[in-house]
Amino acid sequence: MDNQTDPSSTADKIIAQGIHMDLTDALRASIASKCERLFRHQERIIRIRVYLEYDKRRTGKPHFIAKGHIEIGGPDMVVTMESDDAYKAIDMMAQKLDRLLRVRASAHKKKRLHPRTVELDATLPKVGIED
Repeated sequence: MDNQTDPSSTADKIIAQGIHMDLTDALRASIASKCERLFRHQERIIRIRVYLEYDKRRTGKPHFIAKGHIEIGGPDMVVTMESDDAYKAIDMMAQKLDRLLRVRASAHKKKRLHPRTVELDATLPKVGIED
């Protein structure tokens, strides 16, 4: 089996919801295309949830809040980005999640390649095979 992920399996792992708005097909396609590239960095991603919120009350003009939540082994990653354009908010959210995944991957690689020594206060008994 090659390293490429099956596109149908990644589409099942992306959940997009609109808050105070209906997501158009173009918005859903944008969310899917931005989030599919996140699966390249980490194959252990369980699910990605994206919430796009429309908020007009705050400034009197349209304001969009994109919230991304990656469910992964270990602590989940949660990011919130705001913009006056829905597509820009989605793009900034995906970029920030991408950076978080890169930082996490480099930290895991650093731990794996540079293990720390363990200092023990007691001496270990010698184990040998006796005749």
